[in-house]
Amino acid sequence: MPIITRFAPSPTGWLHLGHAYAALFAEQKARQNSGRFLLRLEDIDGTRARPEYETALFDDLRWLGLTWEQPVLRQSDHAQDYRRALDELAALELLYPCFCTRREIQEEIAQAAQAPHGPDGALYPGTCRNRSVVERTERIAAGQPYALRLDVAKAIALAGHGLTWEDGNRGLQRAEPAVFGDVVLARKDTPASYHLAVVVDDARQGITLVTRGEDLFEATHLHRLLQELLKLPVPQWHHHRLIADENGRRLAKRDNARSLRTLRDEGWTAARVREVLEVESAQHQNS
Repeated sequence: MPIITRFAPSPTGWLHLGHAYAALFAEQKARQNSGRFLLRLEDIDGTRARPEYETALFDDLRWLGLTWEQPVLRQSDHAQDYRRALDELAALELLYPCFCTRREIQEEIAQAAQAPHGPDGALYPGTCRNRSVVERTERIAAGQPYALRLDVAKAIALAGHGLTWEDGNRGLQRAEPAVFGDVVLARKDTPASYHLAVVVDDARQGITLVTRGEDLFEATHLHRLLQELLKLPVPQWHHHRLIADENGRRLAKRDNARSLRTLRDEGWTAARVREVLEVESAQHQNS
């Protein structure tokens, strides 16, 4: 199969060196294999995505020397695709409405003697999982806000326990999606969570190699489950290293000092950015 990679930033802040590394890594994987490099805007969060960040994003990527196929896929244009995916999961009776507030969840976890934890912290205790159909219907009819959660135990029972994926950095991996518990797949103000949107988007774009940071490695356990449930193609993955600041902390959009925009204003060239990232990558591989 041809190698098709993608870079999928969110226009919710300025791109930094970590984004540059991720974009260049994906583009290089495609170029080395005579493949295709695509761009996707994960702008589904309408409360944080801004036009000025989108414009700057395109400018930064072009400054780095990257080119990509048109048109650029925008999550905000595909809410109906996420709705169809949710409908499929609902038809399998794998979703349930959760009316708990964050505060209520935290209070219940605090009261538990030993609350199970996953990669994102304490797991949802399952408060709304066993509510009756009548109670759920009444709460929804009354206008009470709710999220849609995946009943992960039922989902695993349906999909089976033998799911695997191939990681370019770690080899063959066995999927263990239970580590995330009953994750939220949609909210009233967001038609799909990152976990649902990314698997639907990758399938729509025909991505065959998902390249992304090591911080998202654990998420692949859940993504592999969702792909199986939705009968979507299974790509390969390569989770690469993260670029850190001088104190060893992972770069974040709030760290404006290392944004590409700031570096450009300070006189950095695209060649210098590439050189710095190549040196850091070599040091990481030798450490």
